[in-house]
Amino acid sequence: MDSIIVKGGTELHGQIHIAGAKNAALTLMPVTLLTDEPLTLTNTPRLSDIRTMAQLLSSLGAEVTALNDGRVVALSSHGLTSTRADYDIVRKMRASNLVLGPLLAREGRAVVSLPGGCAIGARPMDIHTTALEALGAEIELKDGYLHAVAKSGLKGAVVPLRFASVGATENVLMAATLAKGTTVIENAAKEPEIVDLASCLRRMGAQIEGDGTGRIEIQGVDRLSGATHPVVTDRIELGTYMLAPVIAGGEVECVGGRLDLVAAFAEKLDMAGVQVEETPVGLKVRRANGRPRAVDVVTEPFPGFPTDLQAQMMAMLCTAEGKSVLEERIFENRFMHAPELMRMGADIEVQGGTATVRGVERLKGAPVMATDLRASVSLILAGLAAEGETQVNRVYHLDRGYEHVEEKLSAVGAHIERVQGS
Repeated sequence: MDSIIVKGGTELHGQIHIAGAKNAALTLMPVTLLTDEPLTLTNTPRLSDIRTMAQLLSSLGAEVTALNDGRVVALSSHGLTSTRADYDIVRKMRASNLVLGPLLAREGRAVVSLPGGCAIGARPMDIHTTALEALGAEIELKDGYLHAVAKSGLKGAVVPLRFASVGATENVLMAATLAKGTTVIENAAKEPEIVDLASCLRRMGAQIEGDGTGRIEIQGVDRLSGATHPVVTDRIELGTYMLAPVIAGGEVECVGGRLDLVAAFAEKLDMAGVQVEETPVGLKVRRANGRPRAVDVVTEPFPGFPTDLQAQMMAMLCTAEGKSVLEERIFENRFMHAPELMRMGADIEVQGGTATVRGVERLKGAPVMATDLRASVSLILAGLAAEGETQVNRVYHLDRGYEHVEEKLSAVGAHIERVQGS
């Protein structure tokens, strides 16, 4: 397996171009299943998860073509041949469950394996299934597969979500566009990826109001047309690279960055003594004076602090002045990076869903192991601040969510390289 070697102690200067959002692209690709006309996505990130979703859609009979070095994805589902999403593909990526709603809406049936993905705790499908059942679907779990049918088609309904699940909101939103009548999603997720999905669906003729709020209303239509849609900026990649100059020192401009995508995160950086400046092309970030200050963090659904930036924030706080407390409220088992950071000299104590970090002046390079996608990049960030060499192993997780991370960091002065495994 490949490893990434980081040699710390170098300030970073220059620009990093932020890619389109992985989580948005993975949601937008299944939209093709709702129409027999072409859908073209621009500003698409070049990631292994995108290739996995393309493989899944192809297995259903969709045509998926990568253009412009993968930054454009052209999709067409004019001739679907299957409504079964097999385990061999779905197990690689949790977002595969997003074919369930579109297949039910267009074909009236679907057989979808329970999903896989990072080992960061349970993300139950019952929120999805209960919501789709409210629209008239009948869903049964057999042998690890969800067998779903809508014998009389989907019908609009009030769908209250017990938790503001992003995936469940997306599945219902897509399904409801072709349902008969009006659907209201209550306690809907508010993430920018939801807004981006709704924007794409509206381009295709869907009637949607309230996206970005806790109440989304969808008036079903008979059919959707094709469209071309740009994928929104990846707020998690943005936040990750905003932390790089905070940890290593220097000044980096994140091209394509938008403050509205990371407002809660940027507020914590301000409290830590970090300067974030809006520029004509993005966001410029620099550490004001000396070490950053300790801050407390609680992960929450958008617009709160993102759980997907918790590991990276912990890496930064390992060298901050003072004691920080991080509380993880979204996923259990999401402090698995803490023991690896401790191998580098970090002072961290984990109790349940809370981690207490006491900043040290300097981390020390060490061999460490990535346990999930965001943990991988947090260890790379920590390596930027460490004395000596840090070797991050099992970086296959990294390639699921960050395109060419070593190239982007090298371009601003980091000493980082990928080493091919045997």
